[in-house]
Amino acid sequence: MSRLSSAERHGVVQPDASSQEIYDGGMVVRREVLGAAHVDRANANKDEFTEDFQDMITRIAWGGIWTRPGISRQMRSAVTITAMVAHGHWEELAMHIRAAITNGLSRDEIKEILLQTAIYCGVPSANTAFKTAQQVFRDLDAATDTPTDAPAPNTPPN
Repeated sequence: MSRLSSAERHGVVQPDASSQEIYDGGMVVRREVLGAAHVDRANANKDEFTEDFQDMITRIAWGGIWTRPGISRQMRSAVTITAMVAHGHWEELAMHIRAAITNGLSRDEIKEILLQTAIYCGVPSANTAFKTAQQVFRDLDAATDTPTDAPAPNTPPN
């Protein structure tokens, strides 16, 4: 097993990277994972009060963590889904289930992740997670049956 150099381990957060480069790298991944329409809505909804928060999550979560090469995006999605279930963040769970599909996880893999959460996060939480996933899958299925010029369903601003 080859060891990665410090520069290779840290994604876009390189010693000489500017804050703008980290932001830009984070925005690329954020758009790839969540979809441009979702990110555009989040940015359109930001104001003076939320602007710093949007900047922080783009730089730190998406630029600092999601760009790291240490684990796959599928694995990052699995971990994120579990964290959302553990903490009861249901709107964020729905968003990250859609992201997990984008990242290449199958519905069966998502089901297995949710079954795992029943043991480690509790059955009531997993029950809500399964209901949330069912709705996401229904919405995705309905979207594939909808003409391409139909408006996108509402999603939380993140």
